[in-house]
Amino acid sequence: VQLQASGGGLVQAGGSLRLSCAASGLRFIAYSLGWFRQAPGKEREFVAAVSRMSGDSTSYRDSVKGRFTISRDNAKNTIYLQMDSLKPEDTAVYYCAASTVGQVVSRENLYKHWGRGTQVTVSS
Repeated sequence: VQLQASGGGLVQAGGSLRLSCAASGLRFIAYSLGWFRQAPGKEREFVAAVSRMSGDSTSYRDSVKGRFTISRDNAKNTIYLQMDSLKPEDTAVYYCAASTVGQVVSRENLYKHWGRGTQVTVSS
């Protein structure tokens, strides 16, 4: 199983980025998927998740609600995280992960597969 995150970069506060995570080696539609992030000196934290199959259920941490949007494209085995109105506190390494739990989950230990991260840096 491989999860490959991409799309990170340097952006000014108020700007936007779209992260992608391409999955291979798993039955993509059977997995719920999530994004986590880890800032320097801090623990990794949940950002957003989307349910398996059609992805009609999503969940977000409070600090990104209304600014971030998670989605999945089952035809491309890819999930996305559209990040708008970015703030300096969004600076972190962002990771995608896959869970066999059907509904959206925020607990790290429920995610079975993890990808390498992609760096997002928001300047003030």
